[in-house]
Amino acid sequence: MANAVRVTDAFDVKLSCKFKEARIMVQTNHSYCTTILVGKNASYDGSTIIARNEDAGTAVNPKKFVVVQPEDQPQTYHAKLSGFNNQLPDNPQRYTAVPDATDDQGIWGEAGVNAQNVAMSATETITTNPRILGADPLVKNGFGEEDLLTITLPYIDSARSGVKRVGELLEKYGTYESNGIIFSDVNEIWYMETAGGHHWVAERIPDDAYVIAPNQTGIQEVDFNDPAHFMYSKDLKAFVSAHHLNLGNGFNFRNIFGSNTQLDRHYNTPRAWFGQRYFNPDSVEDKSPMSNDLPFIAHANRKMTIEDLKYVLSSHYQDTPYDPFTPGTDSEKMPFRPIGFNRNQELSIIQLRPNVPSEYSAIQWLAFASNVANTLTPFYANVDVAPDSYRNTTKLVDSQNAYWVNRLISLISADHFHTVMDDVEAYQQRMMGYAHQRIIETDAAANGLTGQQLSAKLQAANDETSDHIIDATRQLLTTILTKASNGARGSFTRGHY
Repeated sequence: MANAVRVTDAFDVKLSCKFKEARIMVQTNHSYCTTILVGKNASYDGSTIIARNEDAGTAVNPKKFVVVQPEDQPQTYHAKLSGFNNQLPDNPQRYTAVPDATDDQGIWGEAGVNAQNVAMSATETITTNPRILGADPLVKNGFGEEDLLTITLPYIDSARSGVKRVGELLEKYGTYESNGIIFSDVNEIWYMETAGGHHWVAERIPDDAYVIAPNQTGIQEVDFNDPAHFMYSKDLKAFVSAHHLNLGNGFNFRNIFGSNTQLDRHYNTPRAWFGQRYFNPDSVEDKSPMSNDLPFIAHANRKMTIEDLKYVLSSHYQDTPYDPFTPGTDSEKMPFRPIGFNRNQELSIIQLRPNVPSEYSAIQWLAFASNVANTLTPFYANVDVAPDSYRNTTKLVDSQNAYWVNRLISLISADHFHTVMDDVEAYQQRMMGYAHQRIIETDAAANGLTGQQLSAKLQAANDETSDHIIDATRQLLTTILTKASNGARGSFTRGHY
């Protein structure tokens, strides 16, 4: 697997889900990120839930959590990498985002919720095939992951309208990469996939279903007579017909536009296999991690929780022969790329709840650095400012900062996994219990409040929650640093003399 990843060394790699250099017009078969989508009838409390790891080309790419106010949103957007320029609509909304710590390579806003409780996550890098790239080449000065959240989320009022806006932009300007883009509101989740420079399709995820998407084109049969569940570029059918792209029956978007390579079978499909093995094991018991026919739409054998999503998005093939943390294992010889690993940068799980007033129904659960050793912090989205320890990330290491304290923990725990994981897992259990307690308490305190009074209450709650979790995280760092130091190479005591 290490050799496969090094295929990117010839390129200038962006420390995010994608390639840094927008000028690269080569569609590669491996990038980063893993997505899970959960319909409202499949979740434990009736919420729509969207989740995505943002991974990187290297282990360190500092991130921060911010609230963007309308007055801070640009009127004219200029992409740093591709040169894409766009005059943005008037009257943007407030929204949350998880951008890079500095914007020298662009914003890379990644995931957030706007003031109308519409959520977006962008993007899941996906693969396509050379026939598509020949018929509809990628656009050198189009837009991509760097840009998508910023030019979309402030201007939409539903998940469906998010698909419509990005579709119109794609058809007009084009993109320099292939991506999966997620939209949700309290009722619907839509997953949109691009193919070539200008073509796309989007599917509404059934309410009783879930999806796990691992850097591959996923959407399967498209029903052109079902506008309630499918949207697509205007000329999609004609384009496919004109270029003889459909090699089978029906209209299977994955088969027509996707790839099916050896690298997919080692880098991508094993992640979907592990997730489906966890949520609905009976359906994959006869399939291997390299199976090329795992379904896009899946159904769990139980209601799905925030903890379930965190478990899968932190997973490393535990309880299988492919776990790189198995004692005595050479991790570089493991055949499959895990979901939870050192290149995780941030995880956003966005939960839109139907059972509380809309003014405080949106929660963005956030974790920084490697998911194997971190925990989620729940943030109410209807606030004006994010907590200091999550907002003020710099490129210098700072153990007071959420990104950096978790990055340090991830480094130590990876190198001393079996020495410190009891401490890490106990911390994770305590913090998730605390997080759910805080939501119950804050919902009760917010009941009946409106306007600025409500926003101030939610912001104070976010601050208190983050302070508690940061304090516990710094204590964990102290504990595991002490343990790991005792076993460091070159140690010596007088008792050895």
